[in-house]
Formats: sequence, C-alpha cells, structure tokens
Amino acid sequence: MFGRRLFIVSVVLLMAAACTSASESGAVPTPNESPPTGTSAAIGTSSAGSPLFSGSRATLQPAQDGSFLVRAAYPKTASKCKHAHRGTLQARYPGTLSVRSDADGTMSIMMTLPFERYLEGIAEVPPSWPAAALEAQVIAARSYALAHIGWTGQQGEALQTPICSTSDCQVYGGIPVPPTPGIRRWDAAVQRTQGQVLLYGGRPADTVYFSTSNGHTYGNDLVFGSSPLPYLRPVVERDDGASITSHWNVALPFTDLATFLRAGGLWPDGARISSVRRTGSNVRVAGAGTSRSIDVGAFRDAVNAWASCLMPARYPTGGLPTTIPSDWYDVASGPHGATVVGRGWGHGVGMVQWGAYGKAKRGWSADRILAFYYGGLKPTRYPEPGLIHVVVASGLQTLTVKPSTSGATINGEPLRRETLHVSGAAGVVTVGT
Repeated sequence: MFGRRLFIVSVVLLMAAACTSASESGAVPTPNESPPTGTSAAIGTSSAGSPLFSGSRATLQPAQDGSFLVRAAYPKTASKCKHAHRGTLQARYPGTLSVRSDADGTMSIMMTLPFERYLEGIAEVPPSWPAAALEAQVIAARSYALAHIGWTGQQGEALQTPICSTSDCQVYGGIPVPPTPGIRRWDAAVQRTQGQVLLYGGRPADTVYFSTSNGHTYGNDLVFGSSPLPYLRPVVERDDGASITSHWNVALPFTDLATFLRAGGLWPDGARISSVRRTGSNVRVAGAGTSRSIDVGAFRDAVNAWASCLMPARYPTGGLPTTIPSDWYDVASGPHGATVVGRGWGHGVGMVQWGAYGKAKRGWSADRILAFYYGGLKPTRYPEPGLIHVVVASGLQTLTVKPSTSGATINGEPLRRETLHVSGAAGVVTVGT
C-alpha cells in the first residue's frame, strides 16, 4: 500500500520511513497510561526561558474542530549518500497528540482521533480518481484497519490497539499540507460509505491492496506465507494500464551497476561487470573472471538502496517511484550495460489500486470492484470504534506544534502560546517556547 502522492505520474517516492512493530512497541504511550498530573495552571504564561511543561508525556488537545500543525526533524546521521538530507516531517493532525520521549532521547507522537476522521486522512490514492474507485479504496481501507487491529467491539467503543501510519499498515497523512486539490472528493467518499465493511466469517476481512500488477494478482499464502484465504485468490488484471509502473524499463550502465552492487556488498571491489542476465529466481552477474548469482530481491534492493543515494540526479528514471519498482522483471545485457524490463509495483495481493481506477473508468461500481478482487465479498454495515490511536512518528529529535485556533490545552490546562517547541531527554518531554 502506498501514499496517494506516489501515484501521481510526475511525483517520485516521498515516503521512505516505515513504521514497524518493533518501533511501535515501547516507542509510544499506551492508551491505558494516564497523563502526568500536577501541571501548573499557568501553562503558557511562564517567564521567558523557563519550560511550560516537563514530564513523562505531553498530551495536547485541540479546540473543537481545531488541529495541530506539526513540524519535526529526525536526528542527523552519517551517510554515504550524495546530497544527504536530514529527515523531516510536516503534517497537520486533527486530533489529540501524545508526545513521549524514549530512552534514547528521541520523541514519538501518537494521535487519537475519531475513526472516520482517520479514514479521511488515508493517503493511498489521488482524490481526482473516479468516485467508484475512491469508494472501493475507502471500504478496503476501513476493512483493513479494523482487521489489522483485531476490532471486535461495539459501535462507538474506544479502540485500544494503535495502528501505524506508513505503508507497513496503510498510509495516514493527516490533513494535507499544503491542501491537496480535490481532497473533498475523498472526504465525500468516506462519508458516503460510512460503516461499510467487507466481512468474512462475521469479522472484517484482511483487505490488503497494492498499486499495480504484472497482469494478475497472487494468493496471500504465496506472498505472505499465511494460510490461504478464499477472498485473496489470484485474479487476472487487465485494467491497470494507466499506471506509470504498469510496464517499465531501466537502463543500468555496467559502471553504475558495479558501484551499486559493491555498495550493497554483492560485488567485489575493482571488478568490472560485462554481462547480467536473469536465471530463474537469481540474477547472474559476471565480468573479469568473476561471477555472482544474486537473488532477484537482493539485486533489486541493492540497486534501489544505492542508485538514488549515490547518483540522485540520475536515478530513479522516467518518473518511477524507485529504480526497480518490483521483483517482476527480466534483465539482459548490451555492450555497455544492463536493461531491466518489468511490470508492476507492490506486493501483489488483493485489490489492484490502478486496476480499480481502470474499472471505475469503465463504469464499474465500487461494490463490483471490491467483489472482483475479494472473492465476491460485498460491503456490509458493521460497528465502528469511536476513536483510533495512530502512531504518526517516532525517533524525532526536534518538534514544534502550532494549534490552528485558540482554546487548545496541554495535559488539561489552557495553552496560551501560539507555537510550542518540544524536546526530549531520556523519559522526559520538555515543552517551551
């Protein structure tokens, strides 16, 4: 699953950080934790230079219909990349922010907001797409979120299990900064489909989805190694041709390729490459009396990791999101370099997002699109949680928060500062101006 910005033809991959289960555990406050007590009623009126708040966690609540503009930066790290940039975050969030400092002094942010507002912030496809494709994506996203967090509660109950905000779960972007043209079309699709979920065995189905196919989808058991699910069976895909990653090719001069593979530890220093070809699940690289058989995934990963890092002006090419978008490729050699020719982008299971786009353009309804990809399942009314917790970032070094309107609070006390500067130490969050 990928962010809506990633599908716009003229835009390259914007989201490189991933949220993993390892980073979530211990990195954010659990919903059962109570906010620190004993804060001063004078929050926002302290003398210059003194912190407004210092404790284990800062909880910021916006005014009614308000939001917080968050700007943050990740720690500087040593990098071999040319023109390496410090990672930054800028987003607007329409819910309660909980900021916590971890043991290493970096900070994590978790947001709590109404479940339907969470769906409004899902950043998976462009809002300019046909209404049926947007509705299919909303219903798939709603079903996936409820399945991913194991939701079994009643309508409006609090949801305890957090969900991450990256493609490891599904991409949550908050309120777009700057505003995305046409975003109200996505919000309208969320409203039109409120409460509609795909169910299997009476529970929300694990409605995974991906960008672009190689002509068909795959069963979940083949890709993820999980038990086969009858609603995640292979289907033939003929409608995702509008995607830039439907068919792609990449030229890799031998000198560039040798540089990338050496950086990835897959090719010896000083050795030249004279031929590259795919044989089954491996890529055979040879030259100057040396040869290596490299797994297709390892080959792709090494090229993707180092091409845009060492030669950002040249890679990725042709508007592709990454240099080699998928493992569905073949590779052959010419006199001076290799050419990688492939199809698709994503894991290959469930709904093809660009396929949904193509089917909607052909007049298919959202229900028909979903039934095609998910074994005939049709949307059904199902209870939704009242609130959802979203891990929006972790590992931050600096953080500023600006309320959209007056009336915001910090740990239940009035907040009178327009912009807050937040810093972290081991287990301590300090908020000042």
